[in-house]
Amino acid sequence: MSEPTGRDPEQRLPATRPPSEPAPVERFAAPPSAHQLALTAERSAQIVRQSGNARWYGFLAVLVTVLFVIVYYFYELGVPGVPDSSRLTKETEAQAVTAVERGYNLYEANCARCHGANGEGGIGPILNDQMKLATHLTPTYIFNVLTVGGRYVCGNPLSLMPVWADTNGGPLNYLQIKDLIAFLRATNDTTYEVRNPDTNEPIESAGKVETFTGWRDAKFEPPAGATPVPDCWSNPGSPAPSGSGAPTGSAAPSAAPSGGAGGAVLDEVASGVQFQTSSLEAPADKPFQIKFDNQDAGIPHNIQIADGSGKLVFEGDTINGVNSITYNVPALAAGSYKFVCKWHPNMVGDLTVK
Repeated sequence: MSEPTGRDPEQRLPATRPPSEPAPVERFAAPPSAHQLALTAERSAQIVRQSGNARWYGFLAVLVTVLFVIVYYFYELGVPGVPDSSRLTKETEAQAVTAVERGYNLYEANCARCHGANGEGGIGPILNDQMKLATHLTPTYIFNVLTVGGRYVCGNPLSLMPVWADTNGGPLNYLQIKDLIAFLRATNDTTYEVRNPDTNEPIESAGKVETFTGWRDAKFEPPAGATPVPDCWSNPGSPAPSGSGAPTGSAAPSAAPSGGAGGAVLDEVASGVQFQTSSLEAPADKPFQIKFDNQDAGIPHNIQIADGSGKLVFEGDTINGVNSITYNVPALAAGSYKFVCKWHPNMVGDLTVK
């Protein structure tokens, strides 16, 4: 493109316009404070020192964090070669002990009346048998029985074994069932303390803390060719069919030992798998009667009398469920006796003959 001719270059520039007002001089000058922060040699050295200090502080922070993680790792998992140095292991063992001790209280409160105080059996099956503990009473099996009830074992919806899990209407939550399983599976090489379920304080008797051990022998090995434990179990103490006066699987009750009718009449009631009167008194050298009323539906009871040496001197017939019977007890010599239900060893009372 050719330039226009007839004009000098200066004339082709835009015409200059005078400013409308003079520009203030201070508008283009930095304030005095800006000159105070000028990057002098001293300030440059100070910045370098600050930067070096910051790097050291960062290094020390990382070093402390790394050391803390290492120390905490060994604190939690233990130092290799140093026994009992793991907090996590010790806490796990302590919680396992606590679970067994809580499970003991749950068993005594809910299970002992049917399975026996030491798992020896009664209305329910034996639980302390080593073969059963080794091969049959696994945590999964126990959990299913507690969750579903006795019908899980034999398919009997009328089984005396109730449902215990609150998910199916029972009284125990999942933590209590876990504790109960821990007690049933506890080994006999550890001693546990009996604790008050309300305060968790150890219970003392005669100045000593009450203790217990588990039932399971961890070293037990089933013998070769051993017969498997039956999945379904029937107790002779279970309720008899309608019209029968004896527990299922037992002979019909025989007549009570003779002792003659008449004489003093003592009253005893079984309710809640407990004798309602724990102390009775009878005349010495005279026959007497015990009027026994069973108020536990579907549960068998009777009365046995033993002398101070434990020798059985009287055994009454068993009655199943809600029913009553009058026992004729022969004359007994003066002394102290114990009466007990043969089906429930926890049902005990004192008989004084004088």
